[in-house]
Amino acid sequence: MPGTPPGDARGKRRIALVGGSLGNLVEWYDWFVYASFAIYFADSFFPGDNPTTQLMNTAGIFAVGFLMRPVGGWVLGRAADRHGRKSALTLTVTMMSVAALLIAVAPTYGQAGYFGAVVLLLARLLQGMSIGGEYAASATYLTEASARNRRGLGSSFQYVSMTCGQLLGLGILITMQHTLTTAQLEDWGWRIPFVLGALFAVVVFWIRRRLTETDAFTEESSGAGGQDTTRGTLKVLWEHRRQAALVMALTLGGTVAYYTYTTYLTKYLIGSAGMAKNTATLVSFTALTVFAVLQPFAGLLSDRIGRRPLLITFAVGCTVGTYPIMTALGSASSYWSALGLSLLALVIVTGYTSINAAVKAELFPTRVRALGVALPYAIANALFGGTAEYVALWFKNGGRETMFFWYVSGCALVSLVTYVLMPDTRHAALSRAEAENDGGNEADSAAAQVPAPAAAEAGR
Repeated sequence: MPGTPPGDARGKRRIALVGGSLGNLVEWYDWFVYASFAIYFADSFFPGDNPTTQLMNTAGIFAVGFLMRPVGGWVLGRAADRHGRKSALTLTVTMMSVAALLIAVAPTYGQAGYFGAVVLLLARLLQGMSIGGEYAASATYLTEASARNRRGLGSSFQYVSMTCGQLLGLGILITMQHTLTTAQLEDWGWRIPFVLGALFAVVVFWIRRRLTETDAFTEESSGAGGQDTTRGTLKVLWEHRRQAALVMALTLGGTVAYYTYTTYLTKYLIGSAGMAKNTATLVSFTALTVFAVLQPFAGLLSDRIGRRPLLITFAVGCTVGTYPIMTALGSASSYWSALGLSLLALVIVTGYTSINAAVKAELFPTRVRALGVALPYAIANALFGGTAEYVALWFKNGGRETMFFWYVSGCALVSLVTYVLMPDTRHAALSRAEAENDGGNEADSAAAQVPAPAAAEAGR
């Protein structure tokens, strides 16, 4: 950080990393706990005799939440580019707290008919808007707040915190499965994690109010860019439409694979492999714990060898490996066999999750970085990530479950082509200070020009 003693700079980066990650953890806990507890509350809102149909209804509402992510990405991404990453992060967690509370108090079908499902839908729409802004704000914040040669490592904590949020939800689920009966969980126990989510968000609001703004944004807003009324607008994003298209294409395979092996995995082990709910939940919890630990190591590796090698490894592994892994998981008969296969899949997915936040942020200049990450990513997630579970259940309900495996492989193949053709973004300059430093270092300057708009416009 310019003008800041090295020790103070490292201290600020650590605070930013902790503050940004904790907030991200709670945001994603609230988002994922819906999927984790759907097996218990589906019947409360959608009564019937077919469990798959009930899950399809709740999965449909889960997918609808993704439709608001582009709206949240646009509104909150614009706010992050115009008013700062910190203010956007504070706003997203406030919205998530309200949404969690709505789900916690939603009336069941027996109490108010389908009105409860409407409340559930409204809450998921609000959560979708919040997450649409959270991803971009946290990705941008964690990347900008990291040292230049540690951006892969710093941004990897986005998926560490995302996964820890899911683990927190699964941990609460496992605890409740061992302390409450199934009838109690289905009757009222499923509401507890949403109440906790609302309380967690209040704590995070207090933490985020005390974060410091990133140097890249402060530099942009205090310099000539401070008078730029086009910051964070669709007009400026259109000038970087090639980068926006890249974000959508590189997200496609990663988001489908991630949701397949995280939120859908437990349901797949229960519905297709015939595992007990407790065992399937424990498999997911253990696999995700290892997955979270792997993220920083992969992020650090990308700081040494570049982003593209990891992305290409992920896409090749997912394209070739999805069908055999999912087929084997469908007939897994024990905890250990399911765990081994789940870990194999998540190790492959790590090539994408550990660095995708840094890659996207490194493609754009400061004045449109948050919006550039937010909107195309949210659109890709709305179309593919949010619908992955619903598509899987649709194929299963139609008796063609294996077609979903080919669907995941096909999405990964599209991203593979993108990774092969795109530049490596590791050396991109994210601020004027970094661009000026490149001017005095011929090797770095040449590398920084790879994603030209990010480096060239950093000085605006």
